[in-house]
Amino acid sequence: MSDDILGYIPALRAYSRALCRSVPDAEDLVQETLLRAIENVHRYQQGTNMRAWLFTIMRNRFLTNCRKSARERTGAAECVSGSIKAAVKPGQDWHMQAREMQAALREMPAHYREAIVLVGALGETYLDAARILDCDIGTIKSRVNRARHLLHNALEPAL
Repeated sequence: MSDDILGYIPALRAYSRALCRSVPDAEDLVQETLLRAIENVHRYQQGTNMRAWLFTIMRNRFLTNCRKSARERTGAAECVSGSIKAAVKPGQDWHMQAREMQAALREMPAHYREAIVLVGALGETYLDAARILDCDIGTIKSRVNRARHLLHNALEPAL
């Protein structure tokens, strides 16, 4: 295989954090993706986009995990571990802005979030994003546009 899978790990981490709502789950998803890629390396076609192939594996793994977790409920909603918050507040404005952006992305519908992260944050072309998400290029353009408007409305201070 001419492509270096390890070179794609930062992009995989970024995409997994957009999909998952917690950093540990995102890291687990990256590991599962890499494991699946290594197990199925014989299915990779030389000359195709390795990054898109890895993102497709990640998205499929994420969806499988979501379906599985819907069937297997562990812990209760009122569990104490979910209510623990950091005692020290961050002092940097950029850090708070990044957290607001992350919160806005988490609140956004998944299909918009996936599109904006692939195109806006990871730099995928509309065509590659359409292949990864298995939809038309026009759908991707529409989702990215709507996601931008949702982010703008969520992050713009009320006048």
